[in-house]
This record gives sequence, structure tokens and C-alpha cells, in this order.
Amino acid sequence: MPITKFSLVADGLRGLSGIHLEEPAPLDAVDLLRVHTREYVDAVRTGEPRALAESMKFTWSPQLYPSVLLTGGGLLAAARRALTDGVAAAVVSGFHHAHADHGEGFCTFNSLVVASELLHAAGVPRIAVLDMDLHYGNGTASLALARPYFFTMSIYGNDYHQNAAFREVDPVRHTDGANHQSIALANGSGRDAMLAALDDGVGRILAWGRPDLVLYQAGADPYREDPYSPLALDHDDLRERDRRVFEWARDAAIPIAWVLAGGYTKDTSKVVRVHLNTFDAALEVYG
Repeated sequence: MPITKFSLVADGLRGLSGIHLEEPAPLDAVDLLRVHTREYVDAVRTGEPRALAESMKFTWSPQLYPSVLLTGGGLLAAARRALTDGVAAAVVSGFHHAHADHGEGFCTFNSLVVASELLHAAGVPRIAVLDMDLHYGNGTASLALARPYFFTMSIYGNDYHQNAAFREVDPVRHTDGANHQSIALANGSGRDAMLAALDDGVGRILAWGRPDLVLYQAGADPYREDPYSPLALDHDDLRERDRRVFEWARDAAIPIAWVLAGGYTKDTSKVVRVHLNTFDAALEVYG
């Protein structure tokens, strides 16, 4: 993922009517320890043991720990703002491959679950994740098991298992549970298949119970030019996806906060366009 996409998205938002950019406060270790083991948190903080510190698959550096504390703080701030304003976004990733005791897939600490845990402790009864990143949100699913207040719905077109991506969704079949479910999109799926899966997915969220907050992984990597994507989705298709998500949340009166998940297309401007279109869709729906 081009790290520059985050600043480029922020630059694209500056001065837009209806958008207000703020700098969040970082998380601290005690927040992470609600979800992740002390051994893993200490490894990312210190770099030792190195294998654990680099379990997310990139080289450790001293800048990593403060960076991911700020990333997690961004999602937490957006979630809190959504509870008061109805809708908000964090210009960060959600890190949905991270497990309690290790990282995977370039994901260190699972900000989706950390924010949910902190908000639940502060009195938010039920929280759901709608994950529409290209890849299956395996870390979030693993962390859902011990959290009955939490539900995660992953709609994916590229599997992820044991720190490896699979372009086909068929080789690995995941066992869904009461509060972690998934829908796989077959290779070549286009707008109709994606939107049908979305309708199914939000229906399952409501069948579990109306959440008091939704965290939305608005992935840019389902885009058809992404090197990992086997799906036939263009910019207009992904913008329609986002519009439908926001309409559902608005009509159900459920606060929603989203993150800028995925996106590996060589032309970074096309990744940025997906994310800016998500903001455009939100402004259209929420005025």
C-alpha cells in the first residue's frame, strides 16, 4: 500500500464544504492491552523478539509503535464523533488482519476491535463492523469470538489465511459463528453481485441485533485494476457501494465511522480517487 495515499486523501479533502479535518490523540498501551497480549504489544514497541515484532510482514523500526498508536487513536476519535454527529471518518487503515497475539498482512494492532472495546467499556452496548476490504477480515473474526457485544460481517473477493492472500476464494472456507460471518465474491463479480452481497450482509447485521455503531472498512482494493483484485468493479461501482452503505446506516439511524482500507493499484491517484469518492458519497447521503 502506498503510504502517501493518506496524506493525498487529506489534501484532497482540505477546504471542502462539509468536511472538517482534526488531528486525533494517540492510544496508549493500556488501550491496546484490552485486545492484544502484552508480549505482542511489547514486541512492536521494542522490536524484540524480532520475529513477533515483524509478524505483520514488514521491517520493524522505532517509528512503528508511535505511528500505530496514532492510527488507532484516529479510528477511536472518528467512532466517538460518529456517535454524536452520525457519520465520521478516520484517514487511516483498520488493520483487520491483526490477531490478539500477532500481526498479519501489514496489520499491527486491530484498531476496529480496540476502538470497539474502549467504546463498549464506556457504555456503547452493541457494535458491528461491515468489512468491504478486498480481503477476508480474519483477525477481526478471531477477536470477535470472545466479544458477544460485537459483530463482524466480511464481504470479500480475495481470501486471507495464515498470513497469506489467496486470489481465489474457494481454497479456504471459513466457519462462520454467531457474531462473525462472511460472504465470498467469486472471481469476476461485478456491481450486481457486490450489491446483492451487501444487502445480504447488512441484513445479517440487523438479524444479529441493531448495532449502536457501525465501523465500515471502505476498501479501495476491490477496484478492478488492483493487482490483488479478481473483481470487475470500477470507480462508479465502488462509489455506489459506499452510497448504499451510507443510505442503509442513515435510514436505520445507526451512527457510522469508516476507514480507508486497502488499495494497491500502481497508479496511486486511482486509489486516492476511490477514497475521495467515499467522502463524496457520504456528503451526498448526509448532506
